[in-house]
Amino acid sequence: MTLPSDLKQFINDNLKQDINTLALKKNPFPDFEWSWILNQIQAKQKAEKKLPTWFANDDVIFPSTLSIEQTSSETLAKFKSELISGEKLIDLTGGFGVDDFYFAKRFKKIVHCEFQDDLSAIVQHNFKVLKTDNIETISGDSISYLEKSIEKFDWIYIDPARRDDKKTKVFLLKYCTPNVVELHDLLFEKSDNILIKAAPLLDISSILNELSNVKTIYAIGLQNEVKELLIVLQKGFIGQPELIAVNISNDNTIHQDIFPLNDAADSQLSLPLNYLYEPFSSYLKLGSYNNIAVKFNVSKLHKHSHLYTSKELIDFPGRCFKIEEIIPYNKKEIKFLENTKCNITTRNFPLKVEQIRKKHKIKDGGDLYAFFTTDLNNDKIIVLCKKITTDN
Repeated sequence: MTLPSDLKQFINDNLKQDINTLALKKNPFPDFEWSWILNQIQAKQKAEKKLPTWFANDDVIFPSTLSIEQTSSETLAKFKSELISGEKLIDLTGGFGVDDFYFAKRFKKIVHCEFQDDLSAIVQHNFKVLKTDNIETISGDSISYLEKSIEKFDWIYIDPARRDDKKTKVFLLKYCTPNVVELHDLLFEKSDNILIKAAPLLDISSILNELSNVKTIYAIGLQNEVKELLIVLQKGFIGQPELIAVNISNDNTIHQDIFPLNDAADSQLSLPLNYLYEPFSSYLKLGSYNNIAVKFNVSKLHKHSHLYTSKELIDFPGRCFKIEEIIPYNKKEIKFLENTKCNITTRNFPLKVEQIRKKHKIKDGGDLYAFFTTDLNNDKIIVLCKKITTDN
């Protein structure tokens, strides 16, 4: 479908408009459904920062806003594509095709499978206008296609849907669609290498309980928020998997560290020293709490607090703070924070942030950071800090 130039201009002219207000107006393009035009505007609004390549091309057609929300960002798609390469890759859950657009730069041929006919047609159109000519689009059941295919692929990529028939979120791979646990043998008939994108909330131990031949698990964070877990399966692999923590910062700086599966490293405990460190969420996701301490030569405040400290400032993968004061947590000591602004974080502490704010009348914001936590003596303490500015 080629959009007329005046419709493309109308879409661009209304990207700053409120969709609900716009919906009350008369459709100036009777050859197109008004709801479809409104969806193009709303979906393009959502794509501006997440998908700048698609946003910048006026010939791109957008699917439902839900598809835009569920797709990978370009930043994450580019990172994923740089992990693998080869001759042929098949994506069994193609969706809007952002991942495949970047995989196509690393493979000679991509097969994009999508069971929704309308979405598959949109993706085919967009690959054409984006001048990506090494992607074949298949509409229909990808598992049936894979079963009938006589091709052998270098990689199979799959992003199972994490909702059941009742649209309820599920947190085990065997309840996702397609069921990668059940499909294990078929997948390895067609490829020696499988890349699975999984939900950030999925537990690492459950992945290892459900799947065999797991070689690597990536926890990928974008601006200190875990966005994806990536699971690499390799045919015949029987060793212990590596855990890799990744954080991509605002300036596209990538922090990446490898940890062993076993977190039995002999970490040291200490009372707060001169500096306090809070690891990126992707590092914490992997549960490598002791390994972090040993790798970066820092001490933990408590076995279960997952906050770290040192005398000298180090380059640490996370937020870094200069400790100003340490006070015991009690009504008298905390009184000076009442009606002041403070950024609050809790780690291994009985109260949640909002409970602390309400109980002690502390407002959000300001330059002061307060960590409510437990020290090595099991005492409840508040570590008052100033943030050391970085681009993380």
